[in-house]
Amino acid sequence: MEKSEYTDDYTDKTLYLPGPTEVREDVIEEMAQPMFGHRMDRMTDLYTTIVEDTREFLDTDSDVIVLTASGTQFWEATTLNLVDDRMLVLTCGAFSERQANVAERLGKTVDRIEYEWGEAVKPADVRAALEESDEPYDAVGLVMNETSTGVRNPTEEIGDLLGDYPDTYFVVDAISCLGGDYIDIDAHNVDAIFTSTQKAFAMPPGLAVCTVSEDAYERELSKDSASWYGGFQRCLDYYDRKGQTHSTPSIPVMLAYRKQMKHMLAEGHYERDERHREMAEYTRDWAREHFGLFAEAGYESQTVTCVENTRGIDVAATAEAVSEEYDMVFSTGYGDLGEASFRIGHMGEHTVESIRALTDAIEDVAGL
Repeated sequence: MEKSEYTDDYTDKTLYLPGPTEVREDVIEEMAQPMFGHRMDRMTDLYTTIVEDTREFLDTDSDVIVLTASGTQFWEATTLNLVDDRMLVLTCGAFSERQANVAERLGKTVDRIEYEWGEAVKPADVRAALEESDEPYDAVGLVMNETSTGVRNPTEEIGDLLGDYPDTYFVVDAISCLGGDYIDIDAHNVDAIFTSTQKAFAMPPGLAVCTVSEDAYERELSKDSASWYGGFQRCLDYYDRKGQTHSTPSIPVMLAYRKQMKHMLAEGHYERDERHREMAEYTRDWAREHFGLFAEAGYESQTVTCVENTRGIDVAATAEAVSEEYDMVFSTGYGDLGEASFRIGHMGEHTVESIRALTDAIEDVAGL
């Protein structure tokens, strides 16, 4: 690949992607503060603030880790920390399949319950797989919100049934929905749930957030090996002792996190959930009127809608024209779905009004 020089000559675009999404100006400005040391008292104040504010926002008794990484880090860390040998992964799209692939690359035996893209995981299938297994799985892995297809899996129901299998840990990838789709973490046997800040948290990329149940923490303590960088014990014990991160963090992004989490607390988790629900309902109604929905009925995502291209429009050309004429960016379909669908991210700080501005632009360009 040849060098492509970065310049200052770019037009700002409004992002309607499944992440990164729009970030408040005052949150961006927080990153311009003078630098300070990651072992100073100021860092303790910053890190304890964002950890405890996150715990309050999510309304969980679980421990919280905020780590400089993408959410992908916690695919690796949760697998290394909780899985000795066998893991059951529920796959229904690109990212759930990737979760299974990560576990296999880490040397684990992975059994899949596979669904066609667009379909959602069914709790009865999960129970059947657990009942038929000769010995307990170490963990069940689930993508709560499958970004490639716009499917929201029934995470709460699956967590509830896992209450009957106490030796099997429940690991939830909520990267593209946590903070925009309410889940009661403690009530549904979730041992670890993680996200990335650039999605529904509406912050700059660079941080991954994971909640860790007491059982999950104790499970790692009993293992002979675990993740180094994302180890529950290493992260949480250092926090308990020092109120800081074990390794040098991205201080500017954590400053932005502090500011945005105050906005999120002021709005409230339930209220933020309701705003995302309203955006999702508007987008789905619009998609049904002009196109179709790719996700199975009743399992549509609350943060990203995958629109089925029933009109056969040129998706790539439409997205390019909307970007050039309206300075708005949405996503084509993922992978093989490139021209068969397109995706609208309605997460973070967007509103029904800002989503309507995008759909109006698509209508204009596509001649709907």
